[in-house]
Amino acid sequence: MIKDAIPDSWRAALEPALQTAEARKLGAWLRAEEGQGKLIYPPRGQRLAALALTPLDDVRVVILGQDPYHGHGQANGLAFSVADGLKLPPSLVNIYKEREDDLGVARAASGGNLEHWAKQGVLLLNNTLTVEAGKAGSHAGRGWDAITDACVEAVAAGVGPCVFILWGSHAQKKASRVPSLGKSTEHLVLSGPHPSPLSSYRGFFGSKPFSQTNVFLESHGLEPIEW
Repeated sequence: MIKDAIPDSWRAALEPALQTAEARKLGAWLRAEEGQGKLIYPPRGQRLAALALTPLDDVRVVILGQDPYHGHGQANGLAFSVADGLKLPPSLVNIYKEREDDLGVARAASGGNLEHWAKQGVLLLNNTLTVEAGKAGSHAGRGWDAITDACVEAVAAGVGPCVFILWGSHAQKKASRVPSLGKSTEHLVLSGPHPSPLSSYRGFFGSKPFSQTNVFLESHGLEPIEW
């Protein structure tokens, strides 16, 4: 089930991870959970939206989240994103606050759907790509890490420079997948607190990740992101 949904641009890079026992167990476990009538977010067809909207060769920025939103209708397969028309989750509200302070982009002008970031080469990837309705973190440790680790490794091993934005401890665990963290001339790694209201005041606000990202991209001859 998982393998069939992998977009073509990512398939070769993820093939070794998909062949592991961990990945096979994940697919069987998800089928069993749904067979018991459990509601899983995001729905089938959206779980790999981050990969579908941002082909591997187009990735310029990686923003890592923890797991999908677990509220009704929120998760759309992109980290921190929700469908247009939905109330903005607190973490996304704080992301927009920081963006406004950093770049002057008005919060009022933005809905919650971050597809426009994804289509510019921003990979909005959660560590865990599914969650049971109403139960945050419920699918952690079930096998997604092998696949999302491989995603980060594939980007880090690519031919061009990239920015890795690691918000919070769960995202920062992926740091080992980026070669020569803090020393590489090819990549910029921005680590900081999660934008959740529980941690945003510990250094997320004022970190200026959006302007730092664009300065780095432009310094390497790449187009900046229209945040």
